Amino acid sequence: MTASSWRAARRGAGLTVVFGLLLVGGSAAGAWGDRAAPLPGRPGSADAAPAALSPDQAEHLVASGSDRWAAYYSAQDYADFARGLDGQYLGVGLVVDRAQDGGTVIAEVPAGSPADRAGIAAGDRLLAVDGTPVDGLPVTEVVARLRGRADGGAPAVPGSSVLLAVRRPGGPVRQLTVGRAVLAAQDVEQDQPAPGVLRISVHAFTSGVGEQVRDVLRGTPHRGVLLDLRGNSGGLLDEAAATASVFLDGGPIASYQVGGELRELTAPPGGDTATPLVVLVDGGTMSAAELLAGALQDRCRAVLVGTRTFGKGTVQQPTRLADGSVLERTVGRYYTPQGRSPDGTGLLPDVPAADPAAAERLALHVLTGLGPDPSGGR
Repeated sequence: MTASSWRAARRGAGLTVVFGLLLVGGSAAGAWGDRAAPLPGRPGSADAAPAALSPDQAEHLVASGSDRWAAYYSAQDYADFARGLDGQYLGVGLVVDRAQDGGTVIAEVPAGSPADRAGIAAGDRLLAVDGTPVDGLPVTEVVARLRGRADGGAPAVPGSSVLLAVRRPGGPVRQLTVGRAVLAAQDVEQDQPAPGVLRISVHAFTSGVGEQVRDVLRGTPHRGVLLDLRGNSGGLLDEAAATASVFLDGGPIASYQVGGELRELTAPPGGDTATPLVVLVDGGTMSAAELLAGALQDRCRAVLVGTRTFGKGTVQQPTRLADGSVLERTVGRYYTPQGRSPDGTGLLPDVPAADPAAAERLALHVLTGLGPDPSGGR
């Protein structure tokens, strides 16, 4: 990993305290879309008082490595990250992944997106972005080029365009000029892996995710729930807490420490505590997702299935510098209801399963033992 890519990953891994609004983010795992990973920042929400450090001094502090999760943002970066936390991203509407042969395959094209209107479909191969071949490039770099941020350049703006070379299996190469737009992220998805089982996949904790999870639970018949947090790199802490509240009837969710003061997050009464619940986790489950998983595990509300989580449990606080840029530094950590800190160790699942397919099979089996068979069997 290059220094710049590590810096970008580290930027997204903060749990940020902003006038009582907490954010948690992290480097994304699995398939990437042409949207930024959830990163801290709402313009004007950082400490408004000018900091004594210059931007050069702030960047030097981050580069020193003395604070693993310290991050420096330009004013534009901070504004861009705020868009991501609002559940939006600037792009063409492509989710890309690495194919087994090293090529770049288009995994998903949201309906109505610029890429969809251009006739690009899931399963197509992405061959080049603005004339640069992408086969063999890290997926993160492909994403950066789609967003107009290659080589650390300035971010693109809505209405800018990108030239894509794509090929459908068995078809010719097509050169397509596609405009970028501000699109809604699909951070909550649902499916039915077995009869009676509702799987709710939460990819990031952006604005409104907690209510979306509640709506899915209320609106879909089910006898058991799989809450899939694999690859969830974090986001807004209040949305993670809101999601926990969907499955808890009051009581503690987490505590966090800032400046020597310990504060509590609690769930309001009225959550669903009756439906059998299994949470899928892996090494890409981090920050706010770990906080949620830890709360449900400590409260004996859910069984965790999968692999050890990432292990990110520290608290960062942003300070705005005189030029509008932002420096974020570690100021504390957070704890699960039983006082555990996942920082550096992660959370161990109740039922280990290294293989993703095996984890899903085990999760369905566990659901049958938590209550009435969710598939309706005997």
